Amino acid sequence: MQNPFFKNTGPYDINDLLKLTNLDNQFFEKELIKDIKDLNTSQKGDITFLHSKKYSNFAKSVKASFCITNEKLSSYLPDSCKVVISDKILLNVAHITKKFYPNSITDDFDNTVEYIENTQFKDTVKYGRNILIGENVKIGSKCLIGHNSIIEKNVSIGDNCSIGSNVIIRNSLIKDNVHILDGCVIGKKGFGFFPDKKFNFRYPQIGVIIIEDNVEIGCGSTIDRGSLSNTVIGKNTYLDNQIHIAHNVKIGDNCIIAGQVGIAGSSIIGNNVMIGGQAGISGHLNIGDNVKIGGGSGVIKDISDNSKVMGYPAKNLKNFLRENN
Repeated sequence: MQNPFFKNTGPYDINDLLKLTNLDNQFFEKELIKDIKDLNTSQKGDITFLHSKKYSNFAKSVKASFCITNEKLSSYLPDSCKVVISDKILLNVAHITKKFYPNSITDDFDNTVEYIENTQFKDTVKYGRNILIGENVKIGSKCLIGHNSIIEKNVSIGDNCSIGSNVIIRNSLIKDNVHILDGCVIGKKGFGFFPDKKFNFRYPQIGVIIIEDNVEIGCGSTIDRGSLSNTVIGKNTYLDNQIHIAHNVKIGDNCIIAGQVGIAGSSIIGNNVMIGGQAGISGHLNIGDNVKIGGGSGVIKDISDNSKVMGYPAKNLKNFLRENN
């Protein structure tokens, strides 16, 4: 999906991009790079990256012209993709992403907002007091917005949606019949940076949030927009109160997630998954379809379809019960 909200300032010559990252010891013939994307969405003319063997299956069919990776992982890439060798892959990717999308680092308050009474929505939306609306916002028919909520720039809301009080939304594509309860923050930047003793370098967050039809998001929940890919909440999925969904997470259809669950960045949750309260899902994991995760569990490995797990580290439910009788 073409990025709808962040302006791409490219194209740039590949060698100019490598100078930004101290990788200019590798020289290529002049070639313009149109964009930086992840392995799945990159096309000819793009640059991408491979930083973990976990994504080697995606690497085999990558279409990008260039890929930043290391010597060990380079063998997974096809001959059509030119390799850029790095020992600081993600940091290099962050510098290049910032070059293409310089306005994606900060999330200052949106100074384009106006009171809803001064916008086109004053006669089409039922709303409470002190509602602010930013630029590039679309709101469908039969929508409700509670008191003190801010729909910041770059938001599309479908039909029959209700937005609670004290909600902040930006950089989000929200489909029909979605209910976002009080106190949620949707679409702010994710927690991505590279620590340093003098200055922590922020990873640009250029993705969006996609919330499919018939989703409910409980009070006080936070959902971060994606970094290079998008954060997605599938159809008919219900999130309880005080849940945190980190950047690039993809949650399938018909999931039920109880209160205070945290899902770390880039994990993928299948369809029909149930997660008990206060469970934690580590980053870059794949949770299969029809999985049930007990409350308070800590998931640190992939879980296959139709599994029931509990405990820390999460294990087969029968084994957990046998060990804790």
